[in-house]
Amino acid sequence: QILYLKPPWTLVNLLKCYKKHWVAVFGYVVPRSLLSAIECLYNHLSTDKPLDSSAVEILLQESKKLFHAFSSRSDYDGVLPQAYTALNKLYQMLTEQDLSEDIMVLSENAGCEKMEAMAPNLQESEEGKPHASFQVAQENRHQEIWSVLEGVWNAINLYSIEIFQKLDPNALTAKPLFEEAFLGLQKLLAAVNDIREGISR
Repeated sequence: QILYLKPPWTLVNLLKCYKKHWVAVFGYVVPRSLLSAIECLYNHLSTDKPLDSSAVEILLQESKKLFHAFSSRSDYDGVLPQAYTALNKLYQMLTEQDLSEDIMVLSENAGCEKMEAMAPNLQESEEGKPHASFQVAQENRHQEIWSVLEGVWNAINLYSIEIFQKLDPNALTAKPLFEEAFLGLQKLLAAVNDIREGISR
């Protein structure tokens, strides 16, 4: 009854609702400073202008911040970890695409320098450019690994919060909660095994 906009919502409608109710509602759940992430998403997604890869990367990072913050409250029936995984896949695809484009640009630049340079400069160019492309590849690889490890941490964190909530000694019905906690541990074990296999691959 008090919502700024009534459903059904578009994504832009939802972002408007977040902005409108941020201080009164969402600011009590996650840090209020994250309003800047909502505003960033709204400013980019409420226009019809096409987005370049750098803008998409910013949007993915801001979205990851929001998901991470809300994960401290709940996993939202498993929807949030799935969404976070999907975001990480998109981010990985984007960084891989950027890497291939950077390597192509480096190759083209190296070709131009070979055409224009004198013989001594040619040797320097051939030594320097592969090193530069290797550095770019290493940096992107590090970002990719960091992104995977961040996903690992968030998955384990979500399951851990869920388990500790179910093991709360103040709860009235201890037996069902312990059974749920055991199921939660099984889910966590399965998730960690998947992560281990992924890292070994």
